[in-house]
Amino acid sequence: MSPFLHSLPYKMRFPRSRLFISAFVPAGIGFIGGVLASVLGIGGGFLIVPAMIYLLGMPPLLVAGTALFQIIFTTASATVMHATFNNTVDIVLALILILGSVVGTQIGVIFARFIRGQQARVILAMIILGTCLMLSIDLFVPPTDVFSTVME
Repeated sequence: MSPFLHSLPYKMRFPRSRLFISAFVPAGIGFIGGVLASVLGIGGGFLIVPAMIYLLGMPPLLVAGTALFQIIFTTASATVMHATFNNTVDIVLALILILGSVVGTQIGVIFARFIRGQQARVILAMIILGTCLMLSIDLFVPPTDVFSTVME
């Protein structure tokens, strides 16, 4: 962790994570994750998980549970806000996604028992780099139909 982050006040001990850091650091990470969850609909985990692993130095398996617990409240709040203010929630689609997510979560928890911390970091890095590559390609490759919103 950088010297600046170590110099921040209001340090707290997080026994399960074995961290002694300023409360401002996780609060700042959570704030940015919350903004991204509301604006982009990404759940915040795309930023929060790498930040907890690489900025805070938490073990990857502990990060998974902590991020999922935090995301429950972030996404619930964002969902209620979008449903009430913007009317932008497709309930039927969401229920089908939930069904797939619940099954995928059960399988993922079983796989997580067999993955070491270093392997989890490599998998996460490959996913992030793959996403960056796809976004970069989409940035420079012109679409076939400029006025279409349907991906082909």
